[in-house]
Amino acid sequence: MMEQLPALQVVLPLFSALLCLLIRNKTASRLFAVAVSWGCLAIALILLRTVQETGIISYHFGGWFPPLGIEYRIDLLNAYVLIIVAMISAVVLPFGVGHWGLSIPEGREYLFFCAFLLCISGLLGITITGDAFNVFVFLEITSLSSYALIAMGRNRRALRAAFTYLVMGTVGGTFILIGIGMMYLETGTLNMVDIANRLPLAYGSRTVLVAFAFLTVGVGIKLAVFPLHHWLPNAYSYAPATVSAFLAATATKVSYYVLVRVIFTLFGAAYIFETLRFHVLLIPLSLLAMFIGSTVAIYQTNIKRLLAYSSISQIGYMTLGLSFASINGLTGGLVHLFNHALMKGGLFLVLASVMHSIASNEIDDMRGLGRKMPFTMAAFVLGGLSLIGVPGTVGFISKWYLVVAALEKGWYPIAVLILLSSFLAVIYIWRVVEIFFFREPAAEKSIKEAPLSMLIPTWILIGGTLFFGLQTEWTAGVAGSVANFLLGGLP
Repeated sequence: MMEQLPALQVVLPLFSALLCLLIRNKTASRLFAVAVSWGCLAIALILLRTVQETGIISYHFGGWFPPLGIEYRIDLLNAYVLIIVAMISAVVLPFGVGHWGLSIPEGREYLFFCAFLLCISGLLGITITGDAFNVFVFLEITSLSSYALIAMGRNRRALRAAFTYLVMGTVGGTFILIGIGMMYLETGTLNMVDIANRLPLAYGSRTVLVAFAFLTVGVGIKLAVFPLHHWLPNAYSYAPATVSAFLAATATKVSYYVLVRVIFTLFGAAYIFETLRFHVLLIPLSLLAMFIGSTVAIYQTNIKRLLAYSSISQIGYMTLGLSFASINGLTGGLVHLFNHALMKGGLFLVLASVMHSIASNEIDDMRGLGRKMPFTMAAFVLGGLSLIGVPGTVGFISKWYLVVAALEKGWYPIAVLILLSSFLAVIYIWRVVEIFFFREPAAEKSIKEAPLSMLIPTWILIGGTLFFGLQTEWTAGVAGSVANFLLGGLP
């Protein structure tokens, strides 16, 4: 049974989605989806422990050995990302026993859970597969289910947001497919390990260069790398709040994982950063994302849109860490992968609780809410402190590694810019906190604290920002080991 766990990690939510479609019952579908998400988390934890104890896991479908057959290959990197996806799924799905009915139109709940499980399956599949074409297939499963989840928002603008995401996602998927096709043309294989072994022989070919360009642009769209981020603000703003929490904490993280795989596993760090000097392009784009995302967030009146632009800024930190091509830089980018999932997942769950209480996402409608919902608003404050990077929170750990990496390279202006970008986060977080706690309510309303079914999942994630901000052995330790493995001979 244990040797089948890599396949079960993907097959379990995939077939469970079909069962939800057949059940067509709101309560049964929700309970079933929650149970499956917990099962996926248990499998991910077992796989991580197995990789740490015995090394890389290789699972061959149908007994066909790679490169002829499809391989699921799990090393420390994708075991780490599997934990992120499974953990967020297991926390978000049980959120708010009564909240789903307020977010999803009546009679479509079972379709919602079907799409949610398909999205989980796609994200886990992208992470676990060792086959390049399989990455594309699972990307499309994830994308199609994400479009459906976003479109289920009660606001009509959710349809427009889903359509924009569909158009951008289709362009990104097409670019990725073209890039994979070009790599196959040069190497004659789709197995990632095989591609990595054969590709160095073709480094002088223009086809390889064009393949890398198509892949990075395609993945960049999925990741919402600046300036390819235009789909993200509307998608996060108009999707159901719990969908925003899930996608913000997982979808872009898995896309970042794919970018790391493309650069460090398929093409190799030496070729990308020493021959192509890719960091010359990526560093300025990352810095622009950090500052423009935060600056635009300051002027938002819709709090979900504020957090969406904040996510663009946070993605800039992750790509900046990658572009340093150093142990500390990549460690910072990878540890921020986990940290941002906790922060942004928790903050969007806070907004789901607020939406449940006041039926509005407008910041001005939240005046004095800190007095009515103290536990919910305390969670927002702690999540905001993590975004800023206050010591004792996970955000500080990420930025510490990035600043150290910049100083190691002698790039002192970049270290200063990393610190300055945190002050922009102070502005937009304080602006919201000031309205929550220091403004008088517009009118007396019967507003109650969020129920425990909402507070517990929210505080699991927000509490994680404090716990892993103080206990960094698992996150920074695993991320550092992955960075050492991926960089090979580079310092």
